[in-house]
Amino acid sequence: MTGAAMRMTLTTQLDCPIDTVWTQVHRPDLLQHIAWPLIRFTYRAPRTPPPRWVEGRYRVGMWSFGVLPLGGQWVGIEYPEGSSIADGKAVLRDNGSGTLIRKWDHWIFLEDLGNGRTRYTDRLDVEAGVLTPFVWLFARLFYGHRQRRWRTLVATGFTALASEE
Repeated sequence: MTGAAMRMTLTTQLDCPIDTVWTQVHRPDLLQHIAWPLIRFTYRAPRTPPPRWVEGRYRVGMWSFGVLPLGGQWVGIEYPEGSSIADGKAVLRDNGSGTLIRKWDHWIFLEDLGNGRTRYTDRLDVEAGVLTPFVWLFARLFYGHRQRRWRTLVATGFTALASEE
C-alpha cells in the first residue's frame, strides 16, 4: 500500500439560512462542540482559540474521547475565492497536517438552497502513509458525527452553544 491520499465527501442539508451557517462556521467553540465526544481540541499556539477563525495557522492537541492523546495538528484556516456568501456560496479551508497525518485538507462548502436552507458539504483529502485507509475511515465516521451535531444545533437554534458560553 503506497499511502496515497484518499478523498471523502459528505453532504447534508441544514434548515438554516446560509448567513447564519457561515457565521457559526467561524466559531472555534462550534468546532469543539460538534467534534465532542469523539475529539477534544486543546490549543497550543496560540494558547487560547480566537473568538472567530481568521486566516492563519493554529497548533492544537487532539484527544479522542477527551482522554486518549492523538498528537498535534496544525489547523490552517484559509478563505479561498468564493468564500463570500454574496453569491449564495461560501468556502472555508483547513489546510492542515499533524503528527500522524501528513495531509488533512478539509474544505467546507456552503450553498444557499433558498427558503432558509443551506447545503453543507465537508470534503477531505487525507494522507497518512500506510495509515491512510484507517484515518480515512475514522474521518468518514467523524464527519458523519459532526454533521449530525450540526443538524441538532440548527434544530435547537444553537442553544447548546449559548449555554456553553
